[in-house]
Amino acid sequence: MYRVIPNGEIERSTRGTLTFEGEEYGSGVSFFLVYNQPGEGPDLHRHPYSETWIVRSGKALITIDRHQFEAGAGDIAVVGPNTPHMFKNVGKERLDIICIHASPKMIQEDLS
Repeated sequence: MYRVIPNGEIERSTRGTLTFEGEEYGSGVSFFLVYNQPGEGPDLHRHPYSETWIVRSGKALITIDRHQFEAGAGDIAVVGPNTPHMFKNVGKERLDIICIHASPKMIQEDLS
């Protein structure tokens, strides 16, 4: 079994983020394709599963359980289940980052 989702079939938000929940497509993972302006990014939250980020371009300030670090193009970061985390675009250009959720459905608890 396979499924190809053509570009444009899943609409992006007004800020440019595409949300893919795998359950609807028979996939065991979900993800965000994020394209944030400087200063944008999710506030502190957590998930009951791990999340993996791949920075494609730009610069993100990632906070994981009160530890902060910058990630740039080509960097990969992973956060474990139930760990508070967030990121913000701290560059001067758009942040292109893929946020992979190890779950067929996204579950998020906002903490701020």
